[in-house]
Amino acid sequence: MARKKIREYDSKRLLKQHLKRVAGIDLQINSAQVTESTDIAELANTETWLSSTRLVVKPDMLFGKRGKSGLVALNLDMAQVAEFVKQRLGKEVEMGGCKAPITTFIVEPFMPHDQEFYLSIVSERLGSTLSFSECGGIEIEENWDKVKTIFLPTEKSLTNEACAPLIATLPLEVRDKIGDFIKGVFTVFQDLDFSFLEMNPFTLVNGEPYPLDMRGELDDTAAFKNFNKWGNVEFPLPFGRVLSPTETFIHSLDEKTSASLKFTVLNPKGRIWTMVAGGGASVIYADTVGDLGYASELGNYAEYSGAPNEEEVLQYARVVIDCATADPDGQKRALIIGGGIANFTDVAATFNGIIRALREKESKLKAARMHIFVRRGGPNYQTGLAKMRALGEELGVPFEVYGPEATMTGICKQAIECIMGEE
Repeated sequence: MARKKIREYDSKRLLKQHLKRVAGIDLQINSAQVTESTDIAELANTETWLSSTRLVVKPDMLFGKRGKSGLVALNLDMAQVAEFVKQRLGKEVEMGGCKAPITTFIVEPFMPHDQEFYLSIVSERLGSTLSFSECGGIEIEENWDKVKTIFLPTEKSLTNEACAPLIATLPLEVRDKIGDFIKGVFTVFQDLDFSFLEMNPFTLVNGEPYPLDMRGELDDTAAFKNFNKWGNVEFPLPFGRVLSPTETFIHSLDEKTSASLKFTVLNPKGRIWTMVAGGGASVIYADTVGDLGYASELGNYAEYSGAPNEEEVLQYARVVIDCATADPDGQKRALIIGGGIANFTDVAATFNGIIRALREKESKLKAARMHIFVRRGGPNYQTGLAKMRALGEELGVPFEVYGPEATMTGICKQAIECIMGEE
């Protein structure tokens, strides 16, 4: 599972749309999104409720505690909302130690209310954890002892009996209404492959549940079966995270392919770089370098999987090698081309794109004193490793090439010893 955060706007859009479909509950909520490209006048014409009700406006940037930080404005008209956004759009704020500009706002009707409830659902390895409290809102952490929690195994349904412990202390006049709402939300959670969903708070408006603040995460590995259900959902970067040009390029490649291509620069001057097949293997390589005490020398996190074609691997490898060989300083560097033992991927075919990139970058590899370590197993791996050994001889660049008999952790240790041995 790959948990990806989505904006509050998308969380509410998906809940409103699908709660009616799966549970027959028609949420009376509206929301609008405002970004730098939004024409406020056009938005007001499209979403006519914006001009006929008092409004709430707040950043929709994947960070919490907006109310405590003075970033929520209540009971405004549309002109005041426009002014609030104008004063803050593109301006930097600091949240949780990260500083970045606000680029996206959510605008909603202002709903005066007396009571606030809390609800969260978290997907776990063997089921889901559901938490509910009658004391929601900005003080939820101070009232965590009042939160009721149940664990629902994967094979179990959220029946009235299973839900009962969460709502047992609610007044009788609202107990069934809130119980049906929780069950409906859980059905949406499962149907759309949410991995996390939180409402803090939701309230009752005219006796009907109404989410005020909401956070959601989707399992993006399920995108292939939820394409129509999710619609044009956005997976924004975490607040404060800005892609470099090279990372942006890989991100654009990733969006255009059915394969997975991930690349993050950790230390541009690092001496240990990785180009690893498989998400699990990439984590093992990165963690091992850190466990051995050389996290500060790790230049990047990189992972490719899902059988990318040769051209995609070529473009991907070019970026990794360019970053790994930038600004040579005379010290040795290591590039680990690794992976676990593939089940279906043709290792030799995957290596073809990497080999082409290494040939193109021969002079850069030599100038950076690059030592290359290869470890791979799986279908046709012997042919792939033989090609790598031959390439090392052809280029005159130090290559250490191993099959599945070598461990992933052992290769990391070997690479570190190689480049640090001259110190």
